Amino acid sequence: MEKMKSLLLCMLVLASACNTKPGNRSTKEKENAMKDKSIITQTEALMGRKSDFEKSADEKIKKIYGEGLMAVAQSGVVEAAKNVGDKAPDFTLKNATGEEVSLQDYLAKGPVVLVWYRGGWCPYCNINLRFLQDELPNIKAQGATLIALTPELPDQSISTSEKHQLDFEVLSDVGNHVAREYGVVYKLTDEVARIYNEKFDLNSYNGDTSNELPLAATYIINSDGVIEYAFLDADYRNRAEPTEITAFLKKMKR
Repeated sequence: MEKMKSLLLCMLVLASACNTKPGNRSTKEKENAMKDKSIITQTEALMGRKSDFEKSADEKIKKIYGEGLMAVAQSGVVEAAKNVGDKAPDFTLKNATGEEVSLQDYLAKGPVVLVWYRGGWCPYCNINLRFLQDELPNIKAQGATLIALTPELPDQSISTSEKHQLDFEVLSDVGNHVAREYGVVYKLTDEVARIYNEKFDLNSYNGDTSNELPLAATYIINSDGVIEYAFLDADYRNRAEPTEITAFLKKMKR
């Protein structure tokens, strides 16, 4: 009798295990798994977003966006941007609370990780900001400061900071003045600009009608103000992996 009970118990356990394998997960369980960033990298999350877009977007939109990416690549902005070995231009900007902060002030404390994001309206930027926030303790542990720059108006950058509960500086580079000094500014094609304004109200976010945006660039600047690491890509959907930023900072300390 006891053997029969044990056998039945084993069968129930096996049946339960079969019902919970990935292929049989409920939609809610799958969503929760995707939200658990500890089991996926930022690159995987970005690829998932790209995949969703490719599956759901209108073919005309995909064509316009593809041509827009090609225009950025052909503009030469990536090649012209500041790169490893260059002196990082100093700047002073207001943070989300209106306080003026400068790059030089932070460099006096140690290396600076300088990241550009296009705006809170950009889903790829939001993924990047979330993963940067998760990695922030490890970046700080290396004695570095993380600063994010955006062309958004200050009121918009506050919303982004609050939305993601960011614990690092988010500075408004209205008009892309600092971005221009680093050479990371490009102009949207007319068609992409039209869509961004219709869907996201880009001009209201940035407070101008330039239809210019920065590359999603990442720099690591040493305490002497020299760029030691540069991530530059014409495709805004690609971002520097936050864990790789920490790994590079560790190498700098050796």
